[in-house]
Amino acid sequence: MHRNPSPTVRRAVTRTAIGTTALAAVLAVSAGTAAIAAPAPPRQEARATGIGTTEAQRVEAAAVVRLDPTWDVLLLSDYDFVHALWQKARDGGEAYDSVRAAAEKAMASTLDADHVAFITTGIHEARRLDQQRERDKAEAARLARLARQQVMTVIGITGAPELLELNDENFVRAVLRHPASGPEVRAAATAALTGTPAARQEFIANGAREAHNRDVARELLELAEKDRKEAELRRNQAARKNVTALFRIPMTPGLLDVGDDVFLREMLRAAPADLRNTELYRAAEHAVNSMNPGHWQSFLHGGAEAAYKRDDAARRAKLAEANRVLARQILASAQESGFHPNLVASAEKALATGDTAVAEFLSEEGQKRARRQTLVFGWATAPATWQPIRHTGVDGGAASFGPVTVASPLDWREKATWLVLPALSGEAGCYSFEAAAKPGHYLKADESKGLVTLAADNNTTAFRSAATWCARMKGWPQSRPTAAWFVAGSYNEGTQVAMNQRNELTLSGRWYDDIDLRARPAWQVVPPLAP
Repeated sequence: MHRNPSPTVRRAVTRTAIGTTALAAVLAVSAGTAAIAAPAPPRQEARATGIGTTEAQRVEAAAVVRLDPTWDVLLLSDYDFVHALWQKARDGGEAYDSVRAAAEKAMASTLDADHVAFITTGIHEARRLDQQRERDKAEAARLARLARQQVMTVIGITGAPELLELNDENFVRAVLRHPASGPEVRAAATAALTGTPAARQEFIANGAREAHNRDVARELLELAEKDRKEAELRRNQAARKNVTALFRIPMTPGLLDVGDDVFLREMLRAAPADLRNTELYRAAEHAVNSMNPGHWQSFLHGGAEAAYKRDDAARRAKLAEANRVLARQILASAQESGFHPNLVASAEKALATGDTAVAEFLSEEGQKRARRQTLVFGWATAPATWQPIRHTGVDGGAASFGPVTVASPLDWREKATWLVLPALSGEAGCYSFEAAAKPGHYLKADESKGLVTLAADNNTTAFRSAATWCARMKGWPQSRPTAAWFVAGSYNEGTQVAMNQRNELTLSGRWYDDIDLRARPAWQVVPPLAP
């Protein structure tokens, strides 16, 4: 563990050193390959050059994402410190989704105050959202397991604890095949298996119990024609069995023999602590306190089920709202960046479609898909020349541009699809382009070859600088909002990009002014050829 700098050492370090040695040092904070895109401010001039936060504030912010606050990290500019926090949040996966999204938004801002606000308060607020969402997800997972147990209890599936560990599809299939399942349960299970993932979740949460109740009702109807008294007894026993399953209390022979009020009081007494503040518990209390036998029967024969469904709907709504908040954060950040049209479109579609679509959008696979883009390259004055940038898949191979369309083979389209990431060097307003079909490989300015090549990230400062591309005059080429002239390296010492006779991307000297740059081909970020 590194020691934090002493006050004397900190005072001895000047602000001018922050933007050079400290920036290089932070790039070692995360050796993992960047997997999620984040926008950066569109203008180099707006990047913070000093520190507007205290050491204590930075240490507290670093603790949120478990970033080691070594002296070199603490001496970064505010923007670069936010970038370091973003890297750790990105590497932390879904547990830090809100932190990552909030960091992306801060990185997209041109205001120093927004970088300070994220470090001092924003990261903590975002982390609280992540923690609540994680708690909600954990609770949902726990309740999903309990729902499986309820299905097994109600139907009468015993001695098969391994079923609780199955995924939704295999659990439904196991219920379908089990001899204890009646015709209604089997029919409902079949419908769930041929339906959507949401249909299988609903079968487990409610559908299996409802189908079993229909099976019981059919049996009782047949029995009632022979023995009405026996049918009524069986009806009450089935209702009590269902209620004990909802309360997660083992069914015993004694619970079948007591009066309705005694049965309900036992449910209230033995109910797990987490049920005490639910609609189910309150409905049982109301029935017992009424001292009305009709209310007891109403609770047993439908009231408990209705209350349980209200609780289930409230839990789903809470998690769904947390998902929508995060999806809107990601959408706002992508809109502000301007270089993630597919991410914007995917987020808007998910939010407009519904809760299940939002959850799928936020999944790890959903985010990888939504963040895919294609880069096209051509002359701003000749729209017909614009063609996708693609790689050969060979390390060190030259990137080229040429006719790849939605009708091309999948392999071609995959090699013309990229992830637009914040610059590996951490430079504001700049990006790195990772090959979607070859994770960990980036477009790199290879000065020794005079070409733009595909190369694996070797975690060196030199590579990360060479794999950094800075957008100039965003939106100017043919008035395309997601187009710009990209230079390799940095804003101040960037290298221009052109092409040779083989349509390979070449390096054509240092960039000096916008007029000179406009004589070169421009780049545009468009929806992915391989979604």
